[in-house]
Amino acid sequence: MKKFIFSIIVGLFAISAVACAKPNFGNESGNYPQRTISFVAPSGAGGGWDQTARSITKVLQTSKLVKQPMMVENKPGGGGAVFMAEYATQFTKDNYKLLLNSPPIIINHLKKEGNSPYGYQDTTPLAQLTKDYGVYVVKADSPIKDLPSMIKELKKNPKKYSFAGGSAPGSMDHLVSILPAYLSGIKPKDIKYISYDGGGEAMTALLGNNADVIATDASSVSEYVKSNKVRVLGVTAPKRLDGALKNVPTLKELGMKKGEFNIWRGIFGPKEMEPSAKKYWQTKLKTLSKNPQWKKELKAKGWESDYKDADEFSAYLKEQSKQVKTLLKAVGMNK
Repeated sequence: MKKFIFSIIVGLFAISAVACAKPNFGNESGNYPQRTISFVAPSGAGGGWDQTARSITKVLQTSKLVKQPMMVENKPGGGGAVFMAEYATQFTKDNYKLLLNSPPIIINHLKKEGNSPYGYQDTTPLAQLTKDYGVYVVKADSPIKDLPSMIKELKKNPKKYSFAGGSAPGSMDHLVSILPAYLSGIKPKDIKYISYDGGGEAMTALLGNNADVIATDASSVSEYVKSNKVRVLGVTAPKRLDGALKNVPTLKELGMKKGEFNIWRGIFGPKEMEPSAKKYWQTKLKTLSKNPQWKKELKAKGWESDYKDADEFSAYLKEQSKQVKTLLKAVGMNK
């Protein structure tokens, strides 16, 4: 009998220990945060998402805006769709796991092929911080000299050149890849597109002669331009950019009136984020947007500041969804 009672007591202690060990995703008595915070870049290392997440966490830490430890997790797969499924189902209350994303969170949800059932509606938008643009990049010694000559060759043979990007077919880099062809009357479906998990891998493919052209973020190519490894043929900005890309023509300059594509980047929390955690990050990210260290980081990376608070960001996402849906429908990729 004593052994039986002892076994029950041990069992109760074991249950209590397990319960205490279970992660607490709540506001922890309003004293948020209390432990390591994870920023997820849903791609491999080296691309725009990864660079942005690391810059944000670096400035938040070095400026002491956030005193708790911070880390960046790389979660590649499906142009962000794989981790989005995890985030929307497994981390709905995890206030310590934030997501860095951009237009793919909209595109993956609206496209036909490889459609994700989850989108920004399954998160808590916290803030938009930057904007970037798409660029068309070739190796420095490529026979492709400029965008008009490339388009001319594609009109003769749409499959002559292979385009690579750091996202899945039908996702952001793919849409950027086909944009000049689409605006020039070439069937987008005829363009050869090769997908990689992240802009870093796409750049490696280009430099390794496994692709003729890559479509990627303008901010991720400056160092390659400075080292004379690549040439940039065009940019999807409303006007020419500064710095290493100051001599790169816009698609609009080259006669493509609708050749603008804005690659914003923003921070999202889990769908059921605690109000105290949401308020904390709204305050911190707004302060970050005005921080001198952050402004230096923007300049160094070639990014443009475009801060929107949670409400403004949410409204913008709705408008962006309409634009993306129209573009996907035009190229026959809408669900």
